[in-house]
Amino acid sequence: MTDRHLKPETLMMSYGYNPEWSEGAVKCPIFQTSTFSFKSAEEGKAFFEVAYGLRDKHPDEELGLIYSRLNNPDLEILENRLTLWDKAEECAVFESGMSAITTVLLEFLRPGDLLVYSKPLYGGSDHFIKHILPDFGIHTVGIHSDHTQEEIIKKISETDAQNRLKLIFIETPANPTNAIIDISMCRKIADHFSTESNTPVLAVDNTYMGPLWSHPLQLGADLVLYSATKYIGGHSDVIAGACLGSKELMGRIKVLRTFLGNMAGPWTGWLLMRSLETLKPRMETQAINAKHVADYLMNHPHVEKVFYLGHLKLGSQQHDIFNRQYSSAGAMISFNIKGGEKEAFTFLNRLKLFHLAVSLGSTESLAQHPFTMTHADVASDEKKALGLTQKLIRLSIGIENSDDLIWDISQALENK
Repeated sequence: MTDRHLKPETLMMSYGYNPEWSEGAVKCPIFQTSTFSFKSAEEGKAFFEVAYGLRDKHPDEELGLIYSRLNNPDLEILENRLTLWDKAEECAVFESGMSAITTVLLEFLRPGDLLVYSKPLYGGSDHFIKHILPDFGIHTVGIHSDHTQEEIIKKISETDAQNRLKLIFIETPANPTNAIIDISMCRKIADHFSTESNTPVLAVDNTYMGPLWSHPLQLGADLVLYSATKYIGGHSDVIAGACLGSKELMGRIKVLRTFLGNMAGPWTGWLLMRSLETLKPRMETQAINAKHVADYLMNHPHVEKVFYLGHLKLGSQQHDIFNRQYSSAGAMISFNIKGGEKEAFTFLNRLKLFHLAVSLGSTESLAQHPFTMTHADVASDEKKALGLTQKLIRLSIGIENSDDLIWDISQALENK
């Protein structure tokens, strides 16, 4: 189309699609079909040989359309567009963020293997790791944002499975505390335990910051994961997930996705393509609004502490990691209200513009109580250690007028 190197936000309008394919339609249609016809029996045979790994693709050979559990034009175009943000070789889209995460965990872990994971995590990820993986004989080690590289290596070395470290899975910034894990440090840890027969994979859940404000693959991660329900979808009207990485690793993930059957459908693909067209202006507006809201909360007499990346102490370790990993403070804020559950619930119940709902990253602002909602399943002693208290409130800032959002927070706090 042009010799110019176009930015991702420009390419979201047309990349991977030609209007001539669909009667001149400017927008990619919804290919709402379960199956696709072959031009000949020979073509069908060739497609299945590649799809099931019976042979490698010939040079310039493309995997043809077979069945929407394997591939679909809406999903293929969406996946191609998502790779542009993170400069990934390949992408796989799933029917939910948890589908993406669990597929990665199941692909790279076997009985007796070791998983290292960061804490805190999104409640669903935390539950799967603590309550489901042990049934498969998977060993786990949890790490915190304040652990040093040496401390983490020591923790791993003290386990009986140190030689079977297969996967490091981190969520950074952490949900809901905004604690940051050093991705480059985790890369060094993975390399430390790497051998000729075993190379641990580093996977990063980048939902809080991506795909605009952070690019983990450029910092040493092997895989980057998203709940595409959040900023990528951005309208609270679609459930989806995504995983991106090298062709080699994504090939393995796509095979398991095929047989788990957790690929997203064409309607989901179409909705996400629509959302990608406004991704950058949405996220930029949300970040600007979040700064105004966080600054207001910092000085409010009923607020004990604010957890916002834009307020990290200059010269601190967390601030140093932030400067290396992120281009924005994002749009997620948590804060401790003075008091406990009663005061937190009073505040939440008095909000008028913020929706009292879980999820994040959408155009509308959301508020929730992690202790009793998204992280209710986390053990009490661990909640205390991680700062998940009854006075903690999490805000996802939307694209409304920031003055209106501050008014809403003000009236809810003053009336508590």
